[in-house]
Amino acid sequence: MAKWIRQELINCVDLISGGTPKTTISEYWDGNIPWISIKDFNNDRRYVYQTEKHISELGLKNSSTKLLQKDDIIISARGTIGEIAMIPFPMAFNQSCYGIRGKNGINKTFLYYLLKNSITQLKAITHGSVFDTITKDTFTGLIVSLPEKRIQDSIADILSYIDDKIEINEKVNDNLEQQVSAIYKAWFEDFNLSGGICPTSWKQGTLADIATVTSGKRPPMKSAERTDVATVPLVGAASVMGFTSEANHSNKILVTGRVGTHGVVQRFNSPCWTSDNTLVITSNLYEYTYQILKRIDYRSMNRGSTQPLITQSDMNKVPILIPNQEILQDFETLAGQLMAQLESNLVENSKLAELRDTLLPKLMSGEIDISDIQL
Repeated sequence: MAKWIRQELINCVDLISGGTPKTTISEYWDGNIPWISIKDFNNDRRYVYQTEKHISELGLKNSSTKLLQKDDIIISARGTIGEIAMIPFPMAFNQSCYGIRGKNGINKTFLYYLLKNSITQLKAITHGSVFDTITKDTFTGLIVSLPEKRIQDSIADILSYIDDKIEINEKVNDNLEQQVSAIYKAWFEDFNLSGGICPTSWKQGTLADIATVTSGKRPPMKSAERTDVATVPLVGAASVMGFTSEANHSNKILVTGRVGTHGVVQRFNSPCWTSDNTLVITSNLYEYTYQILKRIDYRSMNRGSTQPLITQSDMNKVPILIPNQEILQDFETLAGQLMAQLESNLVENSKLAELRDTLLPKLMSGEIDISDIQL
């Protein structure tokens, strides 16, 4: 078995602090340098590719932030701490995050998975009286085990292979979404099937004419992790937020936010519990309804300033175009075939992520010995 050496994490990495320009001069922003904040971390993806803001060269010079380089690591240090990702190309970042750069020849990808496996320990030793915060002392207090370089390389290769496949499926799914959206636009917005003119037989109506809108409910119990009791996904306004013991839906549904986050439309075709901050939409015209929901201006519907709110009545009144039944069924068939492949990829990604997360602690502890494996 390969030799593993235990040491403080701080001895393996250089920590890089982020920052923000002290003034809000417009010339500091909208440049060509991606600028990461906590909100840019995306669903446990390995890389951050897009950021909400971009900083200019001038803004970078007037900020304490430093540029992270390809395959550096970034971790959220305030608020929702422990979100972690790799950097695909040079990026700046704000003070709510730390940049992490490996040293002493450590495999950069291995370091990412090592940190990912250490998130629970990091959270346990965070500092802060009101809000948990990761500080430089946190990294000093974290003890990790490092194998020799060839084992680091092998572990990185094994786990990267899984994440590579997940990312390929995500790219395919993005393309499938774009194809269906383009078909919807061509048929029902540009009217390509009727010479660019909306057929006189098509009617104006509301979402209530083709769909039923209900509200989710408070779950019987909630667990952050899947357990023997909590096996059913608990759906929030923007994502699965945990697990519970029962399902309140087992049919094909669309889910969007009622309170809080708005504009995210989720698809479910297996048992789940929709929480009380969601709206649940069912329709025999599932794909057509999905495209409508993706195009709604949710900001204009928001009824609350402090706590954003959209009601069932608001959703029911959304104006829509109702084409003839034959065209709608043709769209359902075509779009349904493409989205079936998307949903198949999502199922595969869920299984791949489960495999990765099962292997991760076993590989990082040396429980699975790969010293004799040739990759």
